[in-house]
Amino acid sequence: MNKLICFLNLMLLTILCLSCNQSVLQSEQVSNDELKKMISEKNARISEFYREGLADSVASFFAENAIQMAPNMEPTRGREKIKESWGQSMQFGIWNFTLNTKEVKGCNNMAVELGEYTLEFTPNENSPIPQMSDKGNYVVLWEKINGEWRVVWDAPVSDVPFPR
Repeated sequence: MNKLICFLNLMLLTILCLSCNQSVLQSEQVSNDELKKMISEKNARISEFYREGLADSVASFFAENAIQMAPNMEPTRGREKIKESWGQSMQFGIWNFTLNTKEVKGCNNMAVELGEYTLEFTPNENSPIPQMSDKGNYVVLWEKINGEWRVVWDAPVSDVPFPR
Protein backbone atom coordinates (compact mmCIF):
# COMPACT_ATOMS: atom_id res chain seq x y z
CA MET A 1 0.00 0.00 0.00
CA ASN A 2 2.85 2.41 0.85
CA LYS A 3 4.38 1.83 -2.58
CA LEU A 4 1.05 2.65 -4.24
CA ILE A 5 0.69 5.88 -2.21
CA CYS A 6 4.26 6.90 -3.03
CA PHE A 7 3.66 6.14 -6.71
CA LEU A 8 0.42 8.17 -6.74
CA ASN A 9 2.14 11.09 -4.96
CA LEU A 10 4.96 10.97 -7.48
CA MET A 11 2.48 10.97 -10.37
CA LEU A 12 0.58 13.91 -8.85
CA LEU A 13 3.84 15.84 -8.39
CA THR A 14 4.85 15.10 -11.98
CA ILE A 15 1.48 16.32 -13.31
CA LEU A 16 1.74 19.51 -11.23
CA CYS A 17 5.28 20.18 -12.49
CA LEU A 18 4.25 19.63 -16.10
CA SER A 19 1.25 21.92 -15.76
CA CYS A 20 3.46 24.63 -14.20
CA ASN A 21 5.90 24.33 -17.07
CA GLN A 22 3.04 24.64 -19.56
CA SER A 23 1.82 27.87 -17.95
CA VAL A 24 5.37 29.25 -18.08
CA LEU A 25 5.61 28.33 -21.74
CA GLN A 26 2.29 30.02 -22.46
CA SER A 27 3.21 33.23 -20.61
CA GLU A 28 4.79 36.16 -22.40
CA GLN A 29 8.30 35.07 -23.30
CA VAL A 30 10.95 37.35 -24.80
CA SER A 31 14.03 35.97 -26.53
CA ASN A 32 17.50 36.77 -25.22
CA ASP A 33 18.15 38.76 -28.41
CA GLU A 34 15.01 40.87 -27.80
CA LEU A 35 16.05 41.37 -24.17
CA LYS A 36 19.54 42.42 -25.26
CA LYS A 37 18.11 44.99 -27.69
CA MET A 38 15.71 46.38 -25.06
CA ILE A 39 18.42 46.57 -22.38
CA SER A 40 20.88 48.20 -24.82
CA GLU A 41 18.27 50.86 -25.57
CA LYS A 42 17.67 51.46 -21.85
CA ASN A 43 21.44 51.70 -21.29
CA ALA A 44 21.72 54.36 -24.01
CA ARG A 45 19.08 56.45 -22.19
CA ILE A 46 20.74 55.85 -18.82
CA SER A 47 24.09 57.01 -20.25
CA GLU A 48 22.45 60.19 -21.59
CA PHE A 49 20.91 60.91 -18.19
CA TYR A 50 24.27 60.45 -16.42
CA ARG A 51 25.93 62.81 -18.91
CA GLU A 52 23.14 65.38 -18.52
CA GLY A 53 23.30 65.21 -14.71
CA LEU A 54 19.73 63.95 -14.31
CA ALA A 55 19.90 61.79 -11.17
CA ASP A 56 16.08 61.47 -10.95
CA SER A 57 15.98 60.05 -14.48
CA VAL A 58 18.86 57.65 -13.81
CA ALA A 59 17.18 56.41 -10.63
CA SER A 60 13.90 55.83 -12.46
CA PHE A 61 15.46 52.77 -14.13
CA PHE A 62 16.11 51.13 -10.75
CA ALA A 63 13.75 49.03 -8.63
CA GLU A 64 12.68 50.46 -5.27
CA ASN A 65 14.96 47.98 -3.46
CA ALA A 66 17.86 48.12 -5.95
CA ILE A 67 21.48 47.77 -4.89
CA GLN A 68 24.27 49.54 -6.78
CA MET A 69 27.75 48.23 -5.95
CA ALA A 70 30.28 50.73 -7.30
CA PRO A 71 33.98 49.83 -7.11
CA ASN A 72 35.79 50.75 -3.87
CA MET A 73 32.60 51.90 -2.12
CA GLU A 74 29.92 50.55 0.18
CA PRO A 75 26.82 49.40 -1.74
CA THR A 76 24.09 52.00 -2.25
CA ARG A 77 20.74 50.48 -1.28
CA GLY A 78 17.39 51.65 -2.61
CA ARG A 79 16.24 53.85 -5.48
CA GLU A 80 16.05 56.98 -3.30
CA LYS A 81 19.62 56.53 -1.99
CA ILE A 82 20.88 55.90 -5.53
CA LYS A 83 19.17 59.12 -6.67
CA GLU A 84 20.58 61.04 -3.69
CA SER A 85 24.11 59.69 -4.14
CA TRP A 86 24.22 60.43 -7.87
CA GLY A 87 22.60 63.82 -7.33
CA GLN A 88 25.50 64.77 -5.05
CA SER A 89 28.14 63.39 -7.44
CA MET A 90 26.62 64.99 -10.53
CA GLN A 91 26.94 68.49 -9.10
CA PHE A 92 30.74 68.18 -9.42
CA GLY A 93 31.02 67.56 -13.15
CA ILE A 94 30.08 65.44 -16.14
CA TRP A 95 29.86 61.65 -15.82
CA ASN A 96 30.23 60.20 -19.32
CA PHE A 97 29.45 56.46 -19.24
CA THR A 98 29.49 54.14 -22.22
CA LEU A 99 27.63 50.90 -21.53
CA ASN A 100 28.10 48.01 -23.95
CA THR A 101 25.77 45.05 -23.44
CA LYS A 102 27.70 41.91 -24.42
CA GLU A 103 25.28 39.16 -23.42
CA VAL A 104 21.85 38.72 -21.82
CA LYS A 105 20.31 35.59 -20.32
CA GLY A 106 16.64 35.84 -19.44
CA CYS A 107 13.86 33.70 -18.08
CA ASN A 108 10.30 34.86 -17.37
CA ASN A 109 10.52 38.18 -15.49
CA MET A 110 14.28 38.08 -14.80
CA ALA A 111 17.28 38.87 -16.99
CA VAL A 112 21.01 38.99 -16.32
CA GLU A 113 23.15 41.36 -18.37
CA LEU A 114 26.90 41.03 -18.86
CA GLY A 115 28.61 44.08 -20.31
CA GLU A 116 31.59 46.40 -20.54
CA TYR A 117 31.74 50.04 -19.51
CA THR A 118 33.96 53.07 -19.83
CA LEU A 119 33.72 56.20 -17.73
CA GLU A 120 35.19 59.66 -18.24
CA PHE A 121 34.61 62.13 -15.44
CA THR A 122 35.21 65.81 -16.25
CA PRO A 123 35.16 67.91 -13.07
CA ASN A 124 33.80 71.42 -12.82
CA GLU A 125 35.77 74.21 -11.09
CA ASN A 126 34.33 73.39 -7.62
CA SER A 127 34.83 69.65 -7.75
CA PRO A 128 36.60 67.79 -4.95
CA ILE A 129 36.71 64.83 -7.38
CA PRO A 130 39.65 64.96 -9.81
CA GLN A 131 39.37 64.19 -13.52
CA MET A 132 39.35 60.42 -13.94
CA SER A 133 38.86 57.57 -16.36
CA ASP A 134 37.71 54.06 -15.63
CA LYS A 135 36.81 50.96 -17.59
CA GLY A 136 35.69 47.50 -16.75
CA ASN A 137 32.94 44.94 -16.84
CA TYR A 138 29.57 44.75 -15.14
CA VAL A 139 26.77 42.37 -14.26
CA VAL A 140 23.21 43.68 -13.86
CA LEU A 141 20.16 41.78 -12.68
CA TRP A 142 17.00 43.12 -14.32
CA GLU A 143 13.49 42.29 -13.18
CA LYS A 144 10.17 43.01 -14.87
CA ILE A 145 8.16 44.78 -12.17
CA ASN A 146 4.62 45.93 -12.92
CA GLY A 147 5.30 45.58 -16.65
CA GLU A 148 8.56 47.59 -16.62
CA TRP A 149 12.12 46.21 -16.69
CA ARG A 150 14.14 47.67 -13.78
CA VAL A 151 17.66 47.26 -12.43
CA VAL A 152 17.68 45.25 -9.20
CA TRP A 153 21.42 44.69 -8.74
CA ASP A 154 24.16 46.67 -10.51
CA ALA A 155 27.72 45.43 -10.04
CA PRO A 156 30.48 47.14 -12.07
CA VAL A 157 33.99 45.71 -11.74
CA SER A 158 36.80 48.08 -12.64
CA ASP A 159 39.80 46.92 -14.70
CA VAL A 160 41.81 49.94 -13.49
CA PRO A 161 44.16 49.15 -10.59
CA PHE A 162 43.33 50.99 -7.38
CA PRO A 163 46.12 53.48 -6.47
CA ARG A 164 48.21 52.35 -3.52
